[in-house]
Amino acid sequence: MPDDTEFAPQDRPDAPSAGSLVPSPPPLAGDGHAVRRWFSEIEDEPVPVADGTLAGARSAASAYARRAKADNTRRAYRAAVRVWCLWCDRHGLTPLPASGADVAAFLADERGRGVSTETLKLRRAAIRYLHRLAGCPVPTDDACVAETMAGIQRDAASRGEIRRKKVAATATVIRRLLAPIGDTELTDLRDRALILVGFAGALRRSELAGIRIEHLTPSERGLRLTLPQTKGSQAEAVTVALPYGDTELCPVHALERWRVAAGLQRGPLFRRIWSPPSGRKGRERTAPPGPVIGERALTPQSVALIIQRRAMAAGFGRRDLGGHSLKRGALTTGMERGVHPARLKRLGRHKSYDVLGEYLEFGDLFDGHPLDGVL
Repeated sequence: MPDDTEFAPQDRPDAPSAGSLVPSPPPLAGDGHAVRRWFSEIEDEPVPVADGTLAGARSAASAYARRAKADNTRRAYRAAVRVWCLWCDRHGLTPLPASGADVAAFLADERGRGVSTETLKLRRAAIRYLHRLAGCPVPTDDACVAETMAGIQRDAASRGEIRRKKVAATATVIRRLLAPIGDTELTDLRDRALILVGFAGALRRSELAGIRIEHLTPSERGLRLTLPQTKGSQAEAVTVALPYGDTELCPVHALERWRVAAGLQRGPLFRRIWSPPSGRKGRERTAPPGPVIGERALTPQSVALIIQRRAMAAGFGRRDLGGHSLKRGALTTGMERGVHPARLKRLGRHKSYDVLGEYLEFGDLFDGHPLDGVL
């Protein structure tokens, strides 16, 4: 019976070495356990050392191609492949290569368990990626899969299931978030800085989690934040301005207060904080030690949870705000102030105006209607 273990590189027997030229062959017609193991191995395989051969160049090209996807996407695909393989094992099916009919049945079964259409789209994409990685015919392109997915989406729409976007954390919402946050505790200083930096820079949660102190450069008008990699620019670094402000929303002052209080000189900017348990000395309980600041950066998921927790403390619902709320709020605030769309696109680091529009939260649909005064 396959277990739910995720395989670490050091735990895998016969894993390819850093200098390996040929990745392990896919376990065609193998069980789900073998497929999951292979997928984890090949996703973690390092780029081979160049040796001047054509085989080495092709192997390196494949390794670089796998790195074209963002870390979040790769993690999501790994989780989706795991679900797919476990489902195939339960039904005695081969996960690689799979038939279109089996993929359609999988999507229908998952939908019956209450899985959302967005999650099903991701799982379908992961199965497609798995087969392309293995060099197998792609079953997700079959007509039966497309029709099943279209039917699931139509059924979801008929039931009133509409994808709900997170609330945009505009300037007004930001002030509401900050109101319950103190200004002395380390967690309060960190969370205040995280919220304001994310808002001022229109940052995604992964970008916030990845900030290092070395990425910040002082200037006369604020701080220059270098993002080594962003979703919209995988190939080159992007510089984001964090300007000085004259209000309680100034990101630079909040960031400096957190950095000084935490004693941070290098490394990750936003880190985990925890309080170790108090010890006992004889029969008397000693005073609890002070909070401990970790060495590692917060994860993107931790950033989202911090925003959710602060939103609930400010009176919002648990699912109202999330990791994208800060970015949406910054762009929406700029739109409400009449900032030109080209500048909003630059602030959001979007490739197209269509993507930018997905992040904007428009207010009253009747306010400023294009046909006001005409009808």
